[in-house]
Amino acid sequence: MAQWTSAVGAAQLARLLNSQQERPAGPGTRRPPAYRALADGVRLLVLEGRVPVAARLPAERELALSLSVSRTTVAAAYEALRAEGFLESRRGAGSWTAVPAGNPLPARGLEPLPPEALGSMIDLGCAALPAPEPWLTRAVQGALEELPPYAHTHGDYPAGLPALREMLAERYTARGIPTMPEQIMVTTGAMGAIDAICHLFAGRGERIAVESPSYANILQLMREAGARLVPVAMAEGLAGWDMDRWRQVLRDAAPRLAYVVADFHNPTGALADEDQRRRLVDAARSAGTVLIVDETMSELHLDEGVEMPRPVCGFDPAGSTVITVGSASKAFWAGMRIGWVRAAPDVIRSLVAARAYADLGTPVLEQLAVNWLLSTGGWEQAVEIRRTQARENRDALVTALRRELPGWEYDVPRGGLTLWVRTGGLSGSRLAEVGERVGVRVPSGPRFGVDGAFEGYVRLPFTVGGAVADEAATRLAVAARLVESGANGGTDAPRTFVA
Repeated sequence: MAQWTSAVGAAQLARLLNSQQERPAGPGTRRPPAYRALADGVRLLVLEGRVPVAARLPAERELALSLSVSRTTVAAAYEALRAEGFLESRRGAGSWTAVPAGNPLPARGLEPLPPEALGSMIDLGCAALPAPEPWLTRAVQGALEELPPYAHTHGDYPAGLPALREMLAERYTARGIPTMPEQIMVTTGAMGAIDAICHLFAGRGERIAVESPSYANILQLMREAGARLVPVAMAEGLAGWDMDRWRQVLRDAAPRLAYVVADFHNPTGALADEDQRRRLVDAARSAGTVLIVDETMSELHLDEGVEMPRPVCGFDPAGSTVITVGSASKAFWAGMRIGWVRAAPDVIRSLVAARAYADLGTPVLEQLAVNWLLSTGGWEQAVEIRRTQARENRDALVTALRRELPGWEYDVPRGGLTLWVRTGGLSGSRLAEVGERVGVRVPSGPRFGVDGAFEGYVRLPFTVGGAVADEAATRLAVAARLVESGANGGTDAPRTFVA
């Protein structure tokens, strides 16, 4: 990036550096100089995504005071980071974090694996489960029975079938969010919804604030739309959003849009609480930022006793700040490409008008199938099957990982479909590459960050269970040993990202 888009204060950076666990030195190992240890600490924070790329760092004197070291030490550390490509500076503008050229985002790992290749490869790239039968078949049969009246029309419904819009509005109302059908547009999946919103609100070059990490496919969609992504680091573990960082970014960068996943965040699994939701809406309203809230995981609470907070749009009664996106893809089946937008009526009208130059509308038969599920009670029964599948798969995967890779770190989420795993210092990109050669396909951490962050992570979805989960963990352990030993199959990629 040409310039910084957020800032990290001296006290905040000192806390992050002090939170890093120091690795014990082996016998005869000499400690690195103080400037080298500081540079390595900042580099690790950037690669893990705890300090965003393009974040302005504090002045040398300020950081020296916060760390109780000499200014010379900080200056030498900054110079080392500049030489390695992790820091850029400009006179009068300060210094901001970067990722070196030549560290491209991995190109593989999220695209669905062709079904014919599933026999030899365990696919952990796509967070999607098989259809919850018999409900898919019943829904399609029900849709076919409802189809004849629609077959006598032209079949284009840019806002969606009236019956489905009304049903979705009723469901929001039942959740305590009064909603009219005029506030709903049916889309071709959540991706289609977010693509339409971005094109309406954010032209090329506009800033969009995103969680760091965030859902990889949405990040790529926004990049291709020409957006300037402004990453906002998540709080540690499953704590949700870091509201101090969100307020600072919204105030300083003034992004046109912000994209968040409040319910069982993809990839971390975090669930934002009601206070975080209220404060984020207030901060976005003050900054003039429109929030895109992705609710695709909202029904996938897996443990007993999980109390779901109010939807984010419930804290925006005027409807001027929050646009909500939902989908049948995660809760029901990825092959059911039905999504929807809930927003103010004027926003829906604008989205519908723009659709004339995009996809015109969503397939009628699939809309009728989702409407059949929602109107007959089939949706709730199908989602319960989905929860049971995901819960059993999650528990099997965690058990297998603890056995095969005890050094890997993660917090087990209480819902969603993904586990965000710190790989003990190994490169996630190398694990993805080597894993594919040993028969397990995983997406590396940088896919979920901006400009190469999260090199030390992989995302593992709850898509396999039982013996397959055991075998997946065994193959990951093989891949980890190969990466750690430097058996890189002829490539010259580094085996780890830590010094």
